[in-house]
Amino acid sequence: MRLLLMSDTHLPKRAKRLPGQLLAELPHADVVFHAGDWVDTATLDLLESRSRRLVGVHGNNDGPDLRARLPEVAYAELDGLRFGVVHETGPAQGREARCAARFPDLDVLVFGHSHIPWDTVAPGGLRLLNPGSPTDRRRQPHCTYLTATLTDGALTDVTLWRLPQR
Repeated sequence: MRLLLMSDTHLPKRAKRLPGQLLAELPHADVVFHAGDWVDTATLDLLESRSRRLVGVHGNNDGPDLRARLPEVAYAELDGLRFGVVHETGPAQGREARCAARFPDLDVLVFGHSHIPWDTVAPGGLRLLNPGSPTDRRRQPHCTYLTATLTDGALTDVTLWRLPQR
């Protein structure tokens, strides 16, 4: 099972559209995760129409239209792994322990907000993944997203994709 993870698209404020490289991944993804800060409903509509399965949440920059359609926290069980998606996880310091305590029944937590790619494992085994942003690199050298493979209950081939400068 192929996974595509993104967050913090901030359209159309930070970019006019999603990058072509990211859009080209959609037909290959069995599940698409978006960890909030869509900003516009058109991006949600686009991903809903092009994704086999979309698991998304609203973020702090998302208005009432998006909040009406998306939860604050979303859950999905895929191939025996329990996934959660949330936008904000607080400061980097202590994140693993804080998230492990807040989400004790999860195997993988996908989060956004910081625009900083993140891949760590908390004590107890919770894997935390932040794909960064495909449209707003902030203080990062590149805009980014993640892909991963899920096979026989194992998350493998987690790859951070760096997009070309625009």
